[in-house]
Amino acid sequence: MDKPICLIENNTSGDLQVNLEALNILSEIRQPVVVIAIVGLYRTGKSYLMNKLAGKQRGFSLGSTVESHTKGIWMWCVPHPKKQDHTLVLLDTEGLGDVQKGDVKNDRWIFALAVLLSSTFVYNSMGTIDQNALDQLYLITELTELIKVKSSEHEIDDDSCQFARFFPAFVWSVRDFTLELKVSGSPITEDEYLEHALTLKPGCSKKIQNYNFPRECIRNYFPSRKCFVFERPVASADKLRIIETLNEDELEPPFLEKTQKFCQHIFETARTKTLQGGHIVSGTLLGNLAKTYVDTICSGAIPCMENAVTALAQIENSAAVKQGHEHYMKEIERRAKFPTATADEFSDVHAACEKEAIQIFINRSFKDDDRKCQGELMRVIHLSYEQFCQRNEQESANLCTQVIINVSQSLEEQITAGYYSRLGGYQCFIEDLKRVVADYKAFPGKGIKADEILNNFLNGKQAVAQAILQTDKTLSEKNKEIEAERVKKEAVERDMVVMKQKEEALQQNILAQQRSYEENIQQLKIKMEEDRIKLLEEQEIVMDSKLKEQNALQEKNFLEKADRMNAEIENLRQEKAKTESQSWVSTALETLGTIATVALPGWGKLAGVAPLILSKFVRN
Repeated sequence: MDKPICLIENNTSGDLQVNLEALNILSEIRQPVVVIAIVGLYRTGKSYLMNKLAGKQRGFSLGSTVESHTKGIWMWCVPHPKKQDHTLVLLDTEGLGDVQKGDVKNDRWIFALAVLLSSTFVYNSMGTIDQNALDQLYLITELTELIKVKSSEHEIDDDSCQFARFFPAFVWSVRDFTLELKVSGSPITEDEYLEHALTLKPGCSKKIQNYNFPRECIRNYFPSRKCFVFERPVASADKLRIIETLNEDELEPPFLEKTQKFCQHIFETARTKTLQGGHIVSGTLLGNLAKTYVDTICSGAIPCMENAVTALAQIENSAAVKQGHEHYMKEIERRAKFPTATADEFSDVHAACEKEAIQIFINRSFKDDDRKCQGELMRVIHLSYEQFCQRNEQESANLCTQVIINVSQSLEEQITAGYYSRLGGYQCFIEDLKRVVADYKAFPGKGIKADEILNNFLNGKQAVAQAILQTDKTLSEKNKEIEAERVKKEAVERDMVVMKQKEEALQQNILAQQRSYEENIQQLKIKMEEDRIKLLEEQEIVMDSKLKEQNALQEKNFLEKADRMNAEIENLRQEKAKTESQSWVSTALETLGTIATVALPGWGKLAGVAPLILSKFVRN
């Protein structure tokens, strides 16, 4: 993208809506995305920082008046400067508290959407982090009314204790900072400045609760927090109004240095956007996520992360089945040269194409807990495989039929003309028939029906051969009986060869299903193990965050608050232990095994084989 575009806007009725042009842009981005959203009061320089992250002087509108220039949520997608094959998605939000707008409800949803869509959330403010700054961040205290984690009716109303598992990293950028970074006369870092500002007060009065509440929200909702303080970029207010036109040498060196550090931090530490369970979000998925949340808001409901993931999974998994199947069909058409010389040759091509199709599905799908979508991919690929097998047979049969017609044309003409109805005619017929067979066999690339079509032809000539044999006076009755027996024996042998080939084709179909089953199980196991590792990392981050917060509370003698975290931490430990046990991986493999017996009809009949193969993968 050479410039930003509006992602979420207000329609003429004032309701939020997703811009279809922006959705189309996101739908073309198949790479993982790192999503940075910036939120803050209007006219505080949010857009300038986002332009710098994009590596541009201009892009997001800066404005120079007292009204907010950015309306809704604007998006700019650029290649990530540090992470190969990743896209950096920058979301610049409408300034909060615009007096011209006067719509607090809109502010609330813009704030919530910025949290829901981002992997790093930047809050931009002016001056210092004092009580006034935290009061202006009041929307953070309303997130429990704007976002739900679980959809179950049995869950407690306030599931904010789980926010840290799914919320983005939090970065507070303080603009036009003029104070010294000191506490009690000792120098402190920017991060220590933030922690000092978020220090809780002891007591339980209403006033103290109001003081502590926004601080507790920041401490508890986000898995990590970081602070940057920026000095004023220019001394002159006139220059500040035209900052996007100024060269870097016209800006204050401390401001430039801090801007570079800010960008470096974002580029190096901002994580790829993921969903619950660690599934990596692509541009396509981000667009669907934005639309799902906005549609939920417009319906009057509260966005639920679990419901959104479930809805997205249905969309993505169906698309993954379609994409995998289309790849299989395209690659079969490209690689298979019909008719193939043997059934094994086509089966090998099928196996290679199916393996790639499964990989495509596995990479794109997520939360296919009942394995129905993977089972559907197994079913449609096997159905297509059988259709291609039929096509392979038919093209071989058509070619073989044409070849046998061509090479036997002279023989047919001689039969019609009665050429063999003479003394010694039978021997001439047998010799000509052998030449036909030799010419037929010499023709290359006939495919898997070569023997069957030849057998049908020879069987069709038995009555003619018998008639010629009986009218040939040069042969004795004894010789005729011997010859008839020889012809009959050869016909039986040919029939047996053809029958064996048909049995082998049926066995090949079963083996193809077994190979499909094993490949699906193998790739699912790898995927589940990768998901398990991601989930463990996610749980570790949250656990570390919670333990760090609990320790901080204990150090400040907030023992009651620290004790209240014990149950939450214990739940995390139990979840982590369950993830480490790998039992859920075994369950997933067993579920797919059950689905496979339906998706692969021939495989389903081998009731004793599937569990043995499955147990091998589970053990390994």
